[in-house]
Amino acid sequence: MKYSYQAKNRDGIKKSGIIEARSKDSVLEFLDEEGLFPIEIVEIGEEGEKNIGNKNISLFNGVSMKEVAIFSRQLSIMIESNVPPAEAMEALGDQTKNSYFKEIIYEISRDIREGSQLSKAMGKHSKIFSFFCVNMVKSGEVSGNLPAILEKVASHLENEYEIRSKVTGAMTYPIVIMVVFVLIFIVIMVFIIPGLVEVLEGTGQELPIATRIIMGISDFFVLYWYLVILLFGAIVAFFIKYPKTPEGKDLFDRILLKLPVLGNFFKSLFLSRFAENFSTLISAGITINEALEVVANLIGNNVYKEAIMKAKNRVIDGESISYVLGQRPDIFSPLLVQMVAVGEKTGKLDSSLDNVVRFYKRETEAFINSLSSIIEPVLIIGLALMVGFLVAAVLLPIYQVSTNI
Repeated sequence: MKYSYQAKNRDGIKKSGIIEARSKDSVLEFLDEEGLFPIEIVEIGEEGEKNIGNKNISLFNGVSMKEVAIFSRQLSIMIESNVPPAEAMEALGDQTKNSYFKEIIYEISRDIREGSQLSKAMGKHSKIFSFFCVNMVKSGEVSGNLPAILEKVASHLENEYEIRSKVTGAMTYPIVIMVVFVLIFIVIMVFIIPGLVEVLEGTGQELPIATRIIMGISDFFVLYWYLVILLFGAIVAFFIKYPKTPEGKDLFDRILLKLPVLGNFFKSLFLSRFAENFSTLISAGITINEALEVVANLIGNNVYKEAIMKAKNRVIDGESISYVLGQRPDIFSPLLVQMVAVGEKTGKLDSSLDNVVRFYKRETEAFINSLSSIIEPVLIIGLALMVGFLVAAVLLPIYQVSTNI
């Protein structure tokens, strides 16, 4: 059975966690060995684990990339200060506000005390600690340079978080505008146009084609509103569910790279991610073959993943990385290939890749900064055309009636 406990140490600091035990007596023995004084012990079972005490863990809780980055940096500082990993984890758990993350940290601490390595304990929680993080920590344990590796992990996660935040922020404005426009369009079609139609039809005149189109759309919205809702729901479900399937993911990843304007932006984003992850892994002492496999699983695009995995197999067969990547000029730029070739010749592949990262980061940031200035005129023109069509459809017949009078 699983038990949730709350206890205090000799300094009066509260601690909590989850433990598997045969009975409450076994939990008490565990707490006594840890020097903790029990406050509350609750049997939770497998299903109850997701809602400990109705307050600690929720199905809707999650851990952000920023939280993991802060955790990695703080853990690096504590280990560098010669604090044992288990104690460092407990201290970080005590100060973590996210209750779900807190329990995970405590669980990792318990695994370490039971003899598990930090990387293995973190690997049990793949939804929080990525394949990249776990492999980096593992390399730090092997090399004995864990604090520096954790610092690199933190910097990497912070860079990823910053880029994602900028992309999200840049896309929020046009999405909001489009949603507002759709809502206004629906209101006009359902509530305003039907009233005007009665007036216009009462004139007995032949209506312009633009007016008849608007009237047809309005009638469809009013008479078949349930079909509109079903169609809208089906479209939303398709774009949410289908990309999560293997076929959908593959299709959308290929389309993403071929989009006008945005395609080049996403290529720059993926190349920056490839270069940064690859450079970080190599500098941490991970072999090129292992690094390529890790990067392939982290890149976030099936086109790049497939190409990187093929590159890994060809590198194992003795071919150079630059030559293999150069066979795919559609997704790997000449700049990246050339810098990889320089890194291979000089033996400083990680440094060469760092230069690539800086270049593509500037490219990505420049595009993100100009994204709103690119999208805004397109939206304005699109909205102007739609509004102009609606106005013409309504005013043309009114103008005809007035001239006839």
